[in-house]
Amino acid sequence: MILVITPETIVPNEPEIINQMFYEGLDLLHIRKPWMNKEEMTDFINGIDSSFYAQLVLHTHYELGKEHNISRFHFREQDRKEEKYKEFINENIISTSVHDIITYNNLEKEWEYAFISPFFPSISKKGYGLDSTVMDHVKQRNNPEVKLIGLGGIDADHIHEAFDAGVDGVALLGAIWESNEPLKVFKECRQNVPLS
Repeated sequence: MILVITPETIVPNEPEIINQMFYEGLDLLHIRKPWMNKEEMTDFINGIDSSFYAQLVLHTHYELGKEHNISRFHFREQDRKEEKYKEFINENIISTSVHDIITYNNLEKEWEYAFISPFFPSISKKGYGLDSTVMDHVKQRNNPEVKLIGLGGIDADHIHEAFDAGVDGVALLGAIWESNEPLKVFKECRQNVPLS
């Protein structure tokens, strides 16, 4: 499984690039635009081909899900602790983020998957993840109910290492959006995903 997370800021032609990535085999897109108000988020979603709405995951403005037939929602670690996800469990698919394998192993089965980060030193957040041992700890996973998605510093050169470590999928952020050719980078990453 290969996921892409949007950058927090707007990238020129971003919806068009996203549509192209879906045509090239993108599994899920996480829309993470914390600074967008509801109207801006609506415009952003409207720029994406509606045939891909089932593959969109909202990080904010969950109320737009009903209007756009989006049923996937992501909750930050803090939101999970505060149980803000409870009202969304029925009829929706929910995901979350963790930063250690123990927290992941304790997740209940209502979560479809969890990001675990940082996997490698971050591309978009300089200095973040330099001393990370998350990848080494993945072998301690013992939660068969929740898929594990590696996040952080993953690019075409490292993607196979993440899968070799034992994740079910990867999430791409910096490798895609820090590039001048995001679609080309996505295709390279996609080609390097090991066949399951």
